[in-house]
Amino acid sequence: MHTVVVGTSGVTASDVLAVARGGARVDLSAEAVAALAASREIVDALAAKPEPVYGVSTGFGALATRHISPELRTQLQRNIVRSHAAGMGPRVEREVVRALMFLRLKTVCSGHTGVRPEVARTMADVLNAGITPVVHEYGSLGCSGDLAPLSHCALALMGEGEAEGPDGVVRPAGELLAEHGIRPVVLREKEGLALLNGTDGMLGMLVMALADLDTLYKSADVTAALSLEALLGTDRVLAPELHAIRPHPGQAASAANMLAVLKGSGLTGHHQDDAPRVQDAYSVRCAPQVAGAGRDTLAHARLVAERELASAVDNPVVLPDGRVESNGNFHGAPVAYVLDFLAIAVADLASIAERRTDRLLDKNRSHGLPPFLADDAGVDSGLMIAQYTQAALVSELKRLAVPASADSIPSSAMQEDHVSMGWSAARKLRTAVDNLTRVVAVELYTATRAVELREGLTPAPATRAVVEALRAAGAAGPGPDRHLAPDLAAADAFVRDGRLVAAVETVTGPLN
Repeated sequence: MHTVVVGTSGVTASDVLAVARGGARVDLSAEAVAALAASREIVDALAAKPEPVYGVSTGFGALATRHISPELRTQLQRNIVRSHAAGMGPRVEREVVRALMFLRLKTVCSGHTGVRPEVARTMADVLNAGITPVVHEYGSLGCSGDLAPLSHCALALMGEGEAEGPDGVVRPAGELLAEHGIRPVVLREKEGLALLNGTDGMLGMLVMALADLDTLYKSADVTAALSLEALLGTDRVLAPELHAIRPHPGQAASAANMLAVLKGSGLTGHHQDDAPRVQDAYSVRCAPQVAGAGRDTLAHARLVAERELASAVDNPVVLPDGRVESNGNFHGAPVAYVLDFLAIAVADLASIAERRTDRLLDKNRSHGLPPFLADDAGVDSGLMIAQYTQAALVSELKRLAVPASADSIPSSAMQEDHVSMGWSAARKLRTAVDNLTRVVAVELYTATRAVELREGLTPAPATRAVVEALRAAGAAGPGPDRHLAPDLAAADAFVRDGRLVAAVETVTGPLN
């Protein structure tokens, strides 16, 4: 099994995906162990002094003014975990929890947190055992980081609370640790706080969303090309010289993808012969501009994620010169903003896809296709209600595009008086990505049926590859009305697991 080694300088997005989704093992580098030990010596020295140090010998948040005597500090660290494990609502997905735990371990291993090496090793052991603490949907304001979600993870390290075992069964965390020979940790000065103070949940969800959207944007380029082809549109608007004079990288990439899919098509441009159109509709002609802007948004979000993956997010932090300083690096604003930005781009990509679907189904705008692509219009309704479903998804996506990060609600007796709401932004983006997949699947199902109804015209080789693969996946072609939900589910799975892009790339080679 693949092993990810965590050092002192952060991790990569591929590391996160390998651990969260691929079940990769986790190990600590010798450098990380040394850094952990060195920073712990600093914390131990400060703990022995009479002067109060935040997080080491004081309370937390609005209670930071109280100096805690040495005999109460273990109880203090245990209590902060127990009290902050206050989440409610549905369980968060296993991959999100694994990403969250791995990213907290990444910061711990930076040597800036003062956590002992044995605590870090226990975190790795829990991940390697396939034990996933139960984390709930609600409880994080994104400042100081994802407190409640991280607290539920720390609770499991202490052998308390509930967790899911590798068999998928939820049981007491202490039982699962014992079965795998893992000793619960007894937290010392600063360690409870260090396990809770980070943007790890929202960052993990950002990394996974970026991976999903990379495939989805390619998929949307493919379905846009299929719709253009089915509508007998012109591919001349995709010429690289046109996009070179407005040099947005994402726009050029999307246009190139569409042009690659349409290469060799016998359908494009036929409207010029018998039903002249000066221009195609915006939803067809401007597809690269809209998808391209989304791609450039992805690039910006990826840059933010890379910076955060290289960061040590904690408060207070241990500096190389021996100082332990309070800071505000746990604030989730940088991550929250791009999570919201992505949700806006996702909503717009879905919106333009739905407009193409509607055009394919409207006999007044589809240039010769039957109403709703029905076999016997009137007796059959065709794909009328598939578009209703798609429209409902797009409407939901518009609501999900309302930014969470524009909101702030004060907490901790006004000590934490401005929060990021980054966790909420991440949770709604996951729903948005899920729904965008369905929207693209409906356009795919509609466009492939429309292409097949263009009798006497030969689609592009890449289009034929998609149609054949989709039909083999269980989404049937034109014909009388049938139970449509299974076909749409098959199309959804075909997009979701990357088979759409794979089918195209057998003809075109790798897409951008």
